[in-house]
Amino acid sequence: MPKFVYDFTEGNKDLKDLLGGKGANLAEMTNLGLPVPPGFTITTESCRHYLEHGTLPEGLETEIDEHLAALEGAMGRKLGQPDDPLLVSVRSGAKFSMPGMMETVLNIGLNDESVAGLAAQAGDERFAWDSYRRLIQMFGKTVLDIDGDRFEDALEEAKRAKGVREDVELEAADFRALVGTFKNIVKHETGDDFPTDPREQMRMAMLAVFQSWNAPRAILYRRQERIPVDLGTAVNVCAMVFGNLGMDSGTGVAFTRDPASGHQGVYGDYLQNAQGEDVVAGIRNTVPLTELERIDKRSYDQLLDIMETLENHYRDMCDIEFTIERGKLWMLQTRVGKRTAAAAFRIACQLLDQGLIDADEAASRVTGDQLAQLMFPRFDTSAAEGARKLTKGMNASPGAAVGRAVFSSEAAVAAAERGEDVILVRRETNPDDLAGMVAARGVLTSRGGKTSHAAVVARGMGKTCVCGAEELEVDVKAGRFTAPGDVVVSEGDVISIDGTSGLVYLGEVPVQDSPVVQYFEGRLAASDGDELVTAVDRVMAHADARARMLVRANADTPEDAARARRFGAQGIGLCRTEHMFLGDRRQLVEKLILAETDEERFAALDALEPLQRADFEGIFEAMDGLPVTIRLIDPPLHEFLPDLTELSVKVALAGADADPQDRRLLEAVTRLHEQNPMLGLRGVRLGLAIPGLFMMQVKAIAEAAVARKEAGGDPRPEIMIPLVGAVQELEAVREEAEGVLRHVAESTGVAVHTLVGTMIEVPRAALTAGQIAESAEFFSFGTNDLTQMTWGFSRDDVEAAFFSRYLELGIFGVSPFETLDRDGVGRLVRIAVEEGRATRPDLKLGICGEHGGDPDSVHFCHEAGLDYVSCSPFRVPVARLEAGRAAIETGGSDSR
Repeated sequence: MPKFVYDFTEGNKDLKDLLGGKGANLAEMTNLGLPVPPGFTITTESCRHYLEHGTLPEGLETEIDEHLAALEGAMGRKLGQPDDPLLVSVRSGAKFSMPGMMETVLNIGLNDESVAGLAAQAGDERFAWDSYRRLIQMFGKTVLDIDGDRFEDALEEAKRAKGVREDVELEAADFRALVGTFKNIVKHETGDDFPTDPREQMRMAMLAVFQSWNAPRAILYRRQERIPVDLGTAVNVCAMVFGNLGMDSGTGVAFTRDPASGHQGVYGDYLQNAQGEDVVAGIRNTVPLTELERIDKRSYDQLLDIMETLENHYRDMCDIEFTIERGKLWMLQTRVGKRTAAAAFRIACQLLDQGLIDADEAASRVTGDQLAQLMFPRFDTSAAEGARKLTKGMNASPGAAVGRAVFSSEAAVAAAERGEDVILVRRETNPDDLAGMVAARGVLTSRGGKTSHAAVVARGMGKTCVCGAEELEVDVKAGRFTAPGDVVVSEGDVISIDGTSGLVYLGEVPVQDSPVVQYFEGRLAASDGDELVTAVDRVMAHADARARMLVRANADTPEDAARARRFGAQGIGLCRTEHMFLGDRRQLVEKLILAETDEERFAALDALEPLQRADFEGIFEAMDGLPVTIRLIDPPLHEFLPDLTELSVKVALAGADADPQDRRLLEAVTRLHEQNPMLGLRGVRLGLAIPGLFMMQVKAIAEAAVARKEAGGDPRPEIMIPLVGAVQELEAVREEAEGVLRHVAESTGVAVHTLVGTMIEVPRAALTAGQIAESAEFFSFGTNDLTQMTWGFSRDDVEAAFFSRYLELGIFGVSPFETLDRDGVGRLVRIAVEEGRATRPDLKLGICGEHGGDPDSVHFCHEAGLDYVSCSPFRVPVARLEAGRAAIETGGSDSR
């Protein structure tokens, strides 16, 4: 039979799939000889079985009983023993960190009898009753699904009746009374008494942890972080140690480096006379971890030694949870800590310099998504100096965020759906606020520090966050906060928060390019002293050296092409010529479509050709010496014609006085009207149906290339035929195009080598790639349309209609328009690659859909053997980094 339960002495950090991150790391710390309370882990396999079948796997209960008996033997007392109870915590722990998303229950084993034994053994009645009320409160909310506000309101009422503000000011009698109140809440809400059997408490808590894997907030977090839905969570059962035994006890969270900036030092929060979630919940403001040196120097020194041990062992920044019980330090958790994008790049280079990791590992430690975050705008410091500062909090997660203040998660979601930018303002956030945090541009709290829920989750998502702005009095129910000087900010008022400095401003503060964008633009050198820019430069240089794939840009103007080149683009993978026909030129296209004679058609084409030639000359100049793939016009015709309904109304209202041109236009629009223009007269079909259109473009490309070559340039044009579904379509256009290219070369005496290829965006093209490769020198996968046609989705129609439901149901892990669908669209790409290269071994292969800038899709393209990806200019650095990381992960190297 499979093994479902592992003692902490049996696991290690490499068993995260089985034991979850928390269980694997508790085992690793135990193996290192660090002070970890004894316990055991119930595997993720058990969770998956329970969620699939609704029952626990056979043999699990027996294994739990055996491990619990061993734990009781090691501790010298039994779970819930009346005179000297063993108490345990039950905590979740998935493979990937999901802070606050799943459940924890502390102090399991307490009941009306064992609370007296705990008080006697601890010599502290207040502590015992405080622990008991915490158990009922956590158990009620987590296991029995009672609204947590019921308990919080009762606790607040007890403090008001006592005339105190903090939990620590309540006495034993107050907590004893609260236990009775909490029990009544349980009875009223569930119809049953609070369970008093310790083993039943533990079993119910374990099932609640399993069930929390599919809680709405956990599903939302997994979707946001792209965590697979089928991993499940482990359950960690650990002997309790207590930080709420008095002022010589406490609980804290520590980082081996600053998770916001990456700087080395002592970072974290500590809270005396507190337990478990008190630090991250923000119920009381913590003190900086450095204060622990004054409070308990021996524990502080021991903690610093352990932090150094863990960082050197994991070779990364570690996030640590600890408890001090009457002067004795206990380690409750460690993990590789979540960090901001800036911290990720700095830490990677610091560890490289320390010799803990090599350059490959440094590049693997950062992601394209993090690089994109560093490219977001920052507040203009000169403008910020003149803005009205409201307060300063902790710089929990960097960035510049501007929006209207909202005070609930629901308001944030509703505003985002209306297209409004908002800042979510709370006293402190909790896991139920996740949807609002996702929807908001930034998060502002009046409580909590860098280890609070708001800070940890915001950093993981790359959201701007300012925490612990203590000067703000936040009134959530009234929908306002009051800043120093009696400045009242109400829901809907615009505020700006700076997650880098922690400053909060009234009104909108202008933004400017980030230093990283200035670096990519060439306006800031890596040697100018900016530590972050230097780190980005080092990582990018190594990624470029390791990458096998090239990175091109999608650019339609000389300005976009020049910017893409500054950002490191190695050519243009998609120049959309239809974008060149909009604006004033649209009338010329109308004339072409309305042409009834060859003379009228040629006149329209002759007017368009010099404009096209000038466009291409500018792009060739910007990309001199690099390939430029130009897609011949591929628009649904309706984009160049007036709206049928509007034109019909205009002609009808004019009656007999209607303009003859409008009548002709209406006749043409009616004749060409399509029910589904995306599947109609466009692409190669348009070129074949309107003689001369494609060849006008080919001639303009050829003459522009000749002009650049005569000017001393090195143009490298590639002509792409769009929407080909059959090799015969490509052959017909290619034959005519080659004739134009020969004519230009002969008439000018200048030959420019020009590739002719096609865009693979119709499933049939992928399935007949071997035939199409006979006439194509390159394939470029247009994955936007290929995704639409493979799924049968009209992107413009379906995303808002039902995609959110598909994500909820797990049909999608992520939208197939954001990340390439490997199983369906990806399979078509692989077929086309294999069969195309079988026909033409030197076939150039690339991707030019929006997926070209998506990190996961870039990795797929590397695995599939593509030569390049092409994306928007802004995403070029992201694709460059991911191309290098993909090569590192597969052990590849630069073979270009």
